[in-house]
Amino acid sequence: MGDPRLPAAFLQPGMSSFSDFLAEQAPDLLPGRRAVPQGHAGDLAPHGTTIVAATFPGGVVMAGDRRATMGNIIAQRDIEKVFPADEYSAVGIAGTAGLAVEMVRLFQTELEHYEKIEGTTLSMDGKANRLATLIRSNLGMAMQGLAVVPLFAGFDLTSDQGRIFSYDVTGGRYEETAFHSVGSGSLFARGSLKKLYREDLDATGCVTAVVQALYDAADDDSATGGPDLTRRIFPVVQVITADGGRRLPDTEVAAIADAVIAGRMTRPDGPAAPLTTGGDAR
Repeated sequence: MGDPRLPAAFLQPGMSSFSDFLAEQAPDLLPGRRAVPQGHAGDLAPHGTTIVAATFPGGVVMAGDRRATMGNIIAQRDIEKVFPADEYSAVGIAGTAGLAVEMVRLFQTELEHYEKIEGTTLSMDGKANRLATLIRSNLGMAMQGLAVVPLFAGFDLTSDQGRIFSYDVTGGRYEETAFHSVGSGSLFARGSLKKLYREDLDATGCVTAVVQALYDAADDDSATGGPDLTRRIFPVVQVITADGGRRLPDTEVAAIADAVIAGRMTRPDGPAAPLTTGGDAR
């Protein structure tokens, strides 16, 4: 029987970054440190697609469709792409699904580890920076087609508002205003939100707007899955406010999705934005 005690490295006063500790003690466990065959491997693994986020007074909403693709094949119809990062933030994944989920789990552990070591939570900017570091460590795999490009959002307790951050494959971090989308259907989702978004939306209105945006993305992008009425598969929606984050129950999302689809029966292109003859179009 071996020594039941933890190795000495686990008992020393540690650094606040779990990923840095892992890089020092067991670097082979980090997603970006694993060897992959030479060549482009992007079509060999399922890919997650469209994630949407939008702010409203008092919070932020993040939603993701449920489809994963592998080339021209639908690899999974009910994948989950939106996860709580901690009590006040969430991360949505686009790109290589397996690596993305692993990166999210590492990010969740990173935030929890920091809180235990430092006795306080990271600031919103600190969380966004930590995620950028994890993405940057995956650059080698991204160059071989195994890219991970998440969307990060949360409620900033300091500024008392919802905030959204996007990234590129090199770990570049960009703060977005009002709303943003990533993934293969992001162009269509952002175009939809440009017409539907208003600064005075309440939480339900904001959720409805992002579900409309996902519907429009699925309408024009084959890799994005719309609400599946026959299987009752609907987007994963996370709402984050000063009270913390919560995933909306499927029954609530289903009711909103059913209303959106009912409206599309009479107006397939969706609701139109109001027009004005000058001034603010809101």
